Amino acid sequence: MRLKVHLTVMNFLEFAVWGAYLTSMGSYLVKIGMAGNIGWFYSVQGIVSLFMPALAGIIADRWIQGQKVLSLCHLLAGIFMLGASLYGFRTGEDASFAVLFTLYSLSVAFFMPTIALANSVAYSALEGAGLDTVKDFPAIRVFGTVGFICSMWVVDLGGMQENAAQFAFSGILSLLLSAYALTLPACPVSSGDGRKSVAEALGLRAFALFRQKRMALFFIFSMCLGICLQITNGFANPFLSAFGGIPEYAETFGVRHANILISISQISETCCILLIPFFLSRFGIKRVMFIAMMAWVFRFGFFAIGNPGTGVWLFVLSMLVYGVAFDFFNISGSLFVDKETDISIRSSAQGLFMMMTNGLGATVGTLSAQAVINHFVYDLPGDATGHEVIAGWHMCWYIFAAYALVVAVLFSVLFKYKHEKTKDRHTK
Repeated sequence: MRLKVHLTVMNFLEFAVWGAYLTSMGSYLVKIGMAGNIGWFYSVQGIVSLFMPALAGIIADRWIQGQKVLSLCHLLAGIFMLGASLYGFRTGEDASFAVLFTLYSLSVAFFMPTIALANSVAYSALEGAGLDTVKDFPAIRVFGTVGFICSMWVVDLGGMQENAAQFAFSGILSLLLSAYALTLPACPVSSGDGRKSVAEALGLRAFALFRQKRMALFFIFSMCLGICLQITNGFANPFLSAFGGIPEYAETFGVRHANILISISQISETCCILLIPFFLSRFGIKRVMFIAMMAWVFRFGFFAIGNPGTGVWLFVLSMLVYGVAFDFFNISGSLFVDKETDISIRSSAQGLFMMMTNGLGATVGTLSAQAVINHFVYDLPGDATGHEVIAGWHMCWYIFAAYALVVAVLFSVLFKYKHEKTKDRHTK
């Protein structure tokens, strides 16, 4: 029980760090005149995920205990995020994109590996205690989402949605977790005996998973679905705030407290995480992933037809299906990788999964989404009415929904995986 509490606190802080800015940063960037660059701030998470999670995983697999790598990464992430906050406060709306983006990017470069590292640390500790990761981890991971929600509410109610205080809050939490990580159970390193090849020494054996058709397809579709991951995180808050340009919606709750409305998505996550063991054991990874893909279709579709007035219930539905869209993909995918890989490359394999989803996928997704939104929204004439702006936003959401539908159909046809119900494995 003590171990579970220990890991629960770790997960709470891990995602509280992220929740402090992930859904509100877009509104801050709009406020300081960087609306056209929102995609770059979110895509850098994907860019650094191309190599940083894999590199950190290699180090944790081969040379330094995972909990110590986790601590070091959060220490550096916190320092650079505090730097971004101080710069933002000092310059206000005169902030330079180059300086703010550099400080933020350095922080993100060290934060992104911690998501996969936190998973690996938890899996290692649970297995070391003789516990079942599939049954016990989701109940622990759910508190990560609770931490994310708490940060969102603090930022919203604390008046930090449109200023650099959200970065300061995130930085402080990151430093707290850096210290706390040193109290976590020690993770083993797989140094092995005898001579090793260069690939083994660098932990590159995880990339050999692409030789297996099933795993190759899994990672490819993970990347395709990863394209959807950061779109609503980056643009949902600016989208809801845009309704403020229409008098009948200007004073609605969704416009005034966009972050709290969006937090329903994370509340949905807390419930959906607990459903994962049941769905994986009953339906298997293919059906669970397909359900996640269809949930993304509805996530975007409800945004396309809703409004914060009489149509606010459609926004609420979009928030509710997000739990399925995000958790059934991310958590189930992580557990699938954990069960399908050898212990000697487990952290590297988690890093690879992170690279394909939050790396390649998220990078392509956010930059593509920015181009679409610039075309239909931010490139509109200066005298465009509020209704015209919202019509542009709706077109964007329709495009994103259509993309998710295409990916779901292709996945259902191409990914072959036979599921067998067993007592001790969730997929087979």
